[in-house]
Amino acid sequence: MEGRLRILFLSRPVLGVVLLFLSTAAWSADKVASQAQVIQPQIERRVIDVDKIDTEDFEIGVFSGLLSTEDFGTNLVIGARAAYHVTEGIFFEAAYAKSNTTETSYERLSGGAPLLTDAQRELTYYNVSIGYNLLPGEAFLGEGWAFNTALYVIGGVGITSFADDDRFTVNFGAGYRFLATDWLAVHLDVRDHIFDIDLLGKAKTAHNLELTGGLTVFF
Repeated sequence: MEGRLRILFLSRPVLGVVLLFLSTAAWSADKVASQAQVIQPQIERRVIDVDKIDTEDFEIGVFSGLLSTEDFGTNLVIGARAAYHVTEGIFFEAAYAKSNTTETSYERLSGGAPLLTDAQRELTYYNVSIGYNLLPGEAFLGEGWAFNTALYVIGGVGITSFADDDRFTVNFGAGYRFLATDWLAVHLDVRDHIFDIDLLGKAKTAHNLELTGGLTVFF
């Protein structure tokens, strides 16, 4: 065989080079195949069940907590909110809430006629706000449970009805959203509602802090 290749190489150099290359490649392939691992390892792969998260962008729910109305005590507040998630980071929210304020320290100490009637002590507000999911992430409970969460900031404007007057109100704050399921979320919010008031004889800007918790559903 080698003699034939030598004669062919001398008589036809180009064809000889091609045949030499092919024979070398075939020899290399046979060598690699002979060195291949005979026993293939058996790798056990985990089966991961990924829950399908709803793609709905609307969120609606209720909340309750404490509203500290400046000069009029800290009282129960209840309300409802609805939100539309424009993107994964930005959302718009509308809220409505109600609280009954108590007597001021001046009224209790003076012993005179009350400044407001029971009907006037009722405080209601509604507002429209824009929020931003500042720190989206996950919360882990044990080894087998992971929940989507988000820390967000929010701010907006609205109207507060109190003491027979509608007061322009600015609100801002922060919240924490915990998705218990793909459609149910738990909220914890802290906000400040700011409006001007002059019931005690001097006009001032009142800061009314609110701490609430609530439940919302996505649809």
